[in-house]
Amino acid sequence: MAKEQAWCDHLRNWKETDIKAPQGHVCEECVKAGGQWLHLRTCQTCGATLCCDSSPARHASKHAASAGHPVAISAEPGERWAWCYEDEVFREY
Repeated sequence: MAKEQAWCDHLRNWKETDIKAPQGHVCEECVKAGGQWLHLRTCQTCGATLCCDSSPARHASKHAASAGHPVAISAEPGERWAWCYEDEVFREY
């Protein structure tokens, strides 16, 4: 039997939503500000697609903190994982 991972409550109770990255694969806030991004994350509460912490503006982290939306998934093609910003926990799915 596989050992259960130590997920936080946010990820333990999380189910993938139908929220998908927007057409064009862009950070919504970087586009508004004329900025650049590296990788994208999609908020699983509201669907905002924003840049990761490796990007200069770190919009996804800022959104999670200000909006109180803890879980985001990678919006990168072929990646299937979720991250809890509140508890700093990773989960593949």
